[in-house]
Amino acid sequence: MSEPREIELKLECEPSDLATLQAHALLQEASEQSEADLTSTYFDTPDQRLREAGLGLRVRRIGDRYVQTLKAEGDGLFSRPEWEQEVDGDKPDLAALAHTPLDEVLGRKDELQPLFTTSVKRRTYLVEQGNSRIEVALDSGRIEAPAAGGRVVPVCEVELELKQGTSGDVFALSQAIAALAPLRLGVRSKAERGYSLASGKLDRIHKAERVPLREDMSAAEAFQAVAHACLRHMRLNEDVLLRGRNADALHQTRVAIRRLRSAFSLFGDLVADARGARIQAELKRVTEPLGQARNLDVFLATTLPSERERHPDEVGLLNLETQLEDQRSKAYEAVQSLLHSAEWRGLVLDLVAWINAGPWLRDEAEGRAELREEPARDFAARELGRRRRQVKRRGRHLDDLRPEDRHKVRIAAKKLRYGAEFFAGLYPDKKAVKRHATFVKALSELQDQLGALNDIATGHEVVRDIAGEHPGASALFAAGMTAADLEARTRKLLAAAADAHEDLVDAKPFWR
Repeated sequence: MSEPREIELKLECEPSDLATLQAHALLQEASEQSEADLTSTYFDTPDQRLREAGLGLRVRRIGDRYVQTLKAEGDGLFSRPEWEQEVDGDKPDLAALAHTPLDEVLGRKDELQPLFTTSVKRRTYLVEQGNSRIEVALDSGRIEAPAAGGRVVPVCEVELELKQGTSGDVFALSQAIAALAPLRLGVRSKAERGYSLASGKLDRIHKAERVPLREDMSAAEAFQAVAHACLRHMRLNEDVLLRGRNADALHQTRVAIRRLRSAFSLFGDLVADARGARIQAELKRVTEPLGQARNLDVFLATTLPSERERHPDEVGLLNLETQLEDQRSKAYEAVQSLLHSAEWRGLVLDLVAWINAGPWLRDEAEGRAELREEPARDFAARELGRRRRQVKRRGRHLDDLRPEDRHKVRIAAKKLRYGAEFFAGLYPDKKAVKRHATFVKALSELQDQLGALNDIATGHEVVRDIAGEHPGASALFAAGMTAADLEARTRKLLAAAADAHEDLVDAKPFWR
């Protein structure tokens, strides 16, 4: 069976935003309009085997009809395979899903059970945008799960589904709609939220997930999947951070942005265009508050407690902590101001539009089309090899390097680490998987040592900032003492970093 694909962009909002959009001429003048109450029940095995396989199976009641839908993992955000057909009742018809990925997951004796239900009032509008026809759906409702003990998840979102035409028009329409109401990029399906509700994991912090790459992908498709995974990672943790100060959520949000910026670098000329360069520069500029808050989190959570253990009677450390806590509160206020701003929401939508419909996808300059169409495995092998040689060369005699040169090694190692994580799915055979684990372990050890050295450098910056603000004498003394203790750790870390570099050089590349 072929894979019909759903091209859909999800935007999250508040109930008042739906009312604003519903009343606007953009939708009121749509060629077709309808309204329906949708009740969907999602099914899985008791051990949630479908979810583990990246599948979602629901039966939706629409009036007197029942429609069954199976969705598979796609590019991580925007496009995914979908199989849909009417069924006779409110239970899945597995025979109708023969020759779909479900065949590889379920055995003959496996039984499906309902896990959660979504109840949504949907208003749909068929909108003409450019040369395309796009269905705009305004959804409001709730998700319920028997295992959630009465807790529900509200649903309030806008979905744009391409019915006919090009994906670029979907993003153009999303930006037009976002100009009318404060909308955010949505990265979680109703199914994912339902699973989180049923398992009691709604509010958890999210680490980077495996990038859904396939061996038959082109380099351009691989970049889009990587970039979508980074955006998803960022938005999941941004949602936690929007609810209040959370050091882990801030750290993961910042990691996601760093991974995304590394993806721009790894794919280099393939994605280069003027619009993308502007977006990347803006992303770096506006996210500086996250770095400032993170530096203070690290200093207050690790450096200062260590100093208290070394100098338990030093009163100045308490005064220093008071000064830094005040700075951290201001830093988090700046983070909240950024994340609640129209500038930030617009930048994220600009970014996802550029990833999926930017000039880089249409550039016919010499060699550009060939770069985009190159098999992802070939592109990844070449780029990983180049980055490995760079780390090997720059890290020679690492324990004798100047701080600025060590910083270059750290950045190169970080990009190699992210590349190794991004491209892992392209090398699924057992030998490659085993080599990948060894390679990433060695790379992680090098990153840990270089990261600790970077934390020392950052600690010096924090101390200098405190000194520049003329705190009390005791806090200033404690700052100077802390700086001296930080420096004393450097030689030991340098030796460990040099050993980790040698281990990395000895590790066999998993992509060969």
